[in-house]
Amino acid sequence: MMWILLLLLILVVFGFGFTMQMLWWVAAVLLVVWIAGFAMRGRGGGGRRFSRR
Repeated sequence: MMWILLLLLILVVFGFGFTMQMLWWVAAVLLVVWIAGFAMRGRGGGGRRFSRR
């Protein structure tokens, strides 16, 4: 019984570490996309979002 609990604990810790690694990659990709969008909006025709008619 103790071995099963230990195995489950190891699997949970490994899964948590894998999930955290994936979240770091997702955060890095979103940061790159946000910076690219900010640069494109600043270079292109900015002000379209905030223009009033």
